Amino acid sequence: MPAGFGRLWTAQTISSLGDGVTHAALPLLALTLTRDPMALAVVTAAGTLPWLLFGVLGGALVDRWDRRRTMCFADAARVVLLGIPAAAAVLDVLSIPLLAAVAFLLGLGGLFFDTAATAYLPDLLARDPALLERANSRLRSAQTAMSGFAGPPAGSALLALGRAVPLFADAVSFLLSALLVRTLPAMPRPVPEVRESLLRQARAGAAYVFRDRVLLGLALRPAVGNVAFLAVETVLALFAHERLGIDTYGFGLLLTAEATGGLLGAGIASGLGRRLGTGTALTCTAAIEGLAILGLAAAPNPYVAGSALAVCGAGMGATMVLAPSLRQAIVPAHLMGRVASTSRMLAMCAAPIGAFLGGWLATADIRTPLYAAAVLLLAMTAVTASLTSNRRVEAALRAAAPAGDPAQPASVNSAQENAPDVR
Repeated sequence: MPAGFGRLWTAQTISSLGDGVTHAALPLLALTLTRDPMALAVVTAAGTLPWLLFGVLGGALVDRWDRRRTMCFADAARVVLLGIPAAAAVLDVLSIPLLAAVAFLLGLGGLFFDTAATAYLPDLLARDPALLERANSRLRSAQTAMSGFAGPPAGSALLALGRAVPLFADAVSFLLSALLVRTLPAMPRPVPEVRESLLRQARAGAAYVFRDRVLLGLALRPAVGNVAFLAVETVLALFAHERLGIDTYGFGLLLTAEATGGLLGAGIASGLGRRLGTGTALTCTAAIEGLAILGLAAAPNPYVAGSALAVCGAGMGATMVLAPSLRQAIVPAHLMGRVASTSRMLAMCAAPIGAFLGGWLATADIRTPLYAAAVLLLAMTAVTASLTSNRRVEAALRAAAPAGDPAQPASVNSAQENAPDVR
């Protein structure tokens, strides 16, 4: 690996640690200001809105800007941004609207940084497939470890020292990341090309997804999942405090349990797919997630709740390996970006719905959003079994394979002609 990758990996690792700190600290900070579930939902939903509103536009802009400078500017902007709520906390003028605005702008900065980093990496590694696979594996592992394991407990612990402390810590992480990114080698700016309008490209990708039953099932899965998981996440801090008696540090450990399950699920996903078939495996993970959230809702103590979240995380981790891998195997190369973008937009559109649904349902009872989420996830079991069954998956893979060699991917034209006919 070139030396530049080490600096990029370190920068993203440090930034992921700060993200984990903020992920735990923001809902807990909101909880110090209000017990209104709808107000908590506003803070949670605000962080997801940038991807919904500016996801496609942000990607187009990154393709026109210097990617290293974009990453550096996004980090520097977030350093300044986090200083505002930190100062407000010190001055005791922190408010829910301010936290929501900060969550939104942090999400916007993350959109530009993540998109630029994803585009910068292939240039840094000279588009070597083997190096890219190793690099993405290391980046994903570091992100999970920092944002899922180390960050949440650290955020809860730092909040106990003062409301401004976790915000300052996250600002420091972005500052260090910006300094490291600044030392990365410069890459040529992308050359502008004459292309179709962004709207026409997006429409073509969306039409391809909705015509193909397997791709539609793969897109609906994260969309419905986001409604369910955001409904749970919105009230999880309140649920942990009121129903389970968990303090701020314990809440960070609760989030870590889910990340632990996610790593386990990602590790067993390939074996699960080989043993059951990808379609059946996806159906099983949907059922596992629903049953786990049902167990969380009925949990009598923190240990059962942590176990339920770990099981749910395992189902999510396996799904996040199996579903993208299947999509990559059956979608033509020239449509891959648009198909992935359409699926991402469906998922992000669903996230604010889940957040506000969770806050609204919690006004009746704090467990109601969890039960509703479990019902949604279990309903996805039937949808997944229908749209992404083993039979449909195998048919899609055959359609994507060239004539005479079913084990190999099809040409772009063959896949484009055949894949939408898979029913």
